[in-house]
Amino acid sequence: MTKTLPDLVPDAALNLPPERERTLPNGLTVIAIRRSAVPLVEVRLRIPFARAELAPATLLSQALFTGTSGMNSIDIAAALQAVGGSLGAGIDPDRLLISGNALADGLDRTLELLASVLTDATYPVEEVSTERDRLGDHIQVALSQPAHLARVALLKRMYGDHPYAVQTPEPEEIRALSPEPLRELHAARVRPAGAVLVLVGDIDPDQAIDTAEKILGGWSGRAPDGGLPPIPVLETGPLLLVDRPGSVQSSLRLALPALTRTDPDYAAFNLANLVFGGYFSSRWTENIREDKGYTYGAYSSIDHYVAGSALVAAAEVATEVTGPSLLETVYELGRIASLPPGEEELEQARRYALGTLRLGMSTQAGLAGLAGMYAGFGLRLDHLREYSAALAAATREEVAAAATKYLAPSRAVTVILGDAEKIESQLSALTVVERSAA
Repeated sequence: MTKTLPDLVPDAALNLPPERERTLPNGLTVIAIRRSAVPLVEVRLRIPFARAELAPATLLSQALFTGTSGMNSIDIAAALQAVGGSLGAGIDPDRLLISGNALADGLDRTLELLASVLTDATYPVEEVSTERDRLGDHIQVALSQPAHLARVALLKRMYGDHPYAVQTPEPEEIRALSPEPLRELHAARVRPAGAVLVLVGDIDPDQAIDTAEKILGGWSGRAPDGGLPPIPVLETGPLLLVDRPGSVQSSLRLALPALTRTDPDYAAFNLANLVFGGYFSSRWTENIREDKGYTYGAYSSIDHYVAGSALVAAAEVATEVTGPSLLETVYELGRIASLPPGEEELEQARRYALGTLRLGMSTQAGLAGLAGMYAGFGLRLDHLREYSAALAAATREEVAAAATKYLAPSRAVTVILGDAEKIESQLSALTVVERSAA
């Protein structure tokens, strides 16, 4: 029986909340957005951190809240808890991200505690030692996980000598660190110039920015230039087979070129990715999960970095069907690159894209995450309206053109991690294979 799809909700109905922005004299940009669903405020601070030395930067993100000259980690946590709040930090190749939330009437105190950490973090020896051991153990465990090892190999294959090629330090590098490199890195790089603070919640945006300026205005300084070169063009070549003897499954990874969010064809490209492998009803998932039973899940996503974007496809498949899984993956890439999607297929992907976008904006935390993420690329919430309109308007022909240009299997870089003795012959029957140790 043919199912009739409901009409799309007109994109013009996208409702963006009130937003204010101000760049403070110290170079910090503050964006405040009113979303009064619950009496909370979400805090997101993005500090440019590209080119920071990887091991100290990673440990710094874990030890940032371990103490100041007047408070230890327990004091900081208790003070945040007193206003219903929490703060934590993480890092990626482009930035140090501090995130958390608090009761709306605790915003002042939360920002005061944040300011004390930004300007007066001391990295106490015992606290840093604890975080160092924990982080080293965590990385050591990750090195035993096939998914992590496959990602490490893929990044090196994709990015070569670019700083994005290595995103996880070695455990030994972490365990060799003392507090002093963290203090030096903090002094050099944890600076307001170029940073963006996003506040979302039950707040008056103008008052919230005034509060931020009053409390964070004393944070000063400009970090050294951390600009990155554009990511290299993907160089196709032999399939890289990373040997992991005894593995009961294979980790299949592919990378393809992708468009940045500001490219006029990005909406069409993203829809093409969804049709191929970007959500549960995609062709790739239907093929190797639902029809063939080769995997529990296959998924493709677009990774955006400041220096460029790439599409990454990932699946864990049984060892004995590694070759057939690759064959079906290449088939699906060829199909999306050569045949326009069906009308119903495209509309289903379009509804998913528009629906997840709106869902992501529906909570204070989701809206803060979106606003902070876009701000890191020089965009503001208005971009959501433009992007939604582009998703709603993209035609089959535009989606097909984007797929033809970017998703052809001949453009893919492929890495497979698994038991080479069991899978190399399967793969060699399909393509040229280059073998390496895990």
